[in-house]
Amino acid sequence: MTVDQDRCRLVLVVPEMADTGDQEKQLSDALRGGDVASVILPQYGEDIEAFQRRAERLVPIIQDHGAAALIAGDSRVAGRAKADGIHVARGELADAMERFSPRLIVGVGGLKDRHAALEAGELNPDYVFFGMLDGDTHAAPHPKNVDLGEWWASMVEIPCIVMAGSDPAGVIDVALTFAEFVAVGKAVFDAPGGPAAMVAEINAMLDEKAPRFGD
Repeated sequence: MTVDQDRCRLVLVVPEMADTGDQEKQLSDALRGGDVASVILPQYGEDIEAFQRRAERLVPIIQDHGAAALIAGDSRVAGRAKADGIHVARGELADAMERFSPRLIVGVGGLKDRHAALEAGELNPDYVFFGMLDGDTHAAPHPKNVDLGEWWASMVEIPCIVMAGSDPAGVIDVALTFAEFVAVGKAVFDAPGGPAAMVAEINAMLDEKAPRFGD
């Protein structure tokens, strides 16, 4: 996962939906809205067979729009669905790096403090993720995650992703930390005007207000 722009880029977290067809349509709409660096597809407690079927439908859609498809769940699904990478918990990182890097992108979440983040960083993952994948339960991004993102971005070269809240304005709070990526879920997929319009709006906000790397 590369930082192709000189400012914070968007990462989508696909929300849980009962109907894979509806999920497919909403994801396609979102990706048509503009620049998306990657999409994280969580397992959400599905058994591996159901998750496999869903991933095989969604991964090609993600890749066809030029984004990286990342599997958060059973790592066997990533290979079978030809995903670009996996998103793992802190305790799974060492094994994932040994088994999958550099063939796949390997990112890590579940980092609740600086110590945990630095320990993960020693294993040199492709990114670290601050927040929970379903952590956008409040309008604003969690202050602790914003603080961690700002601290990390100021001293470590490994890119970081910070989870935003359900209000799209929060992406600017994240961008101001100089984090390379901001993750959104509900802000896009629950947007009244639809996912495509919201992705376009968020990218416009980032173009206008996000600081440029190197400034």
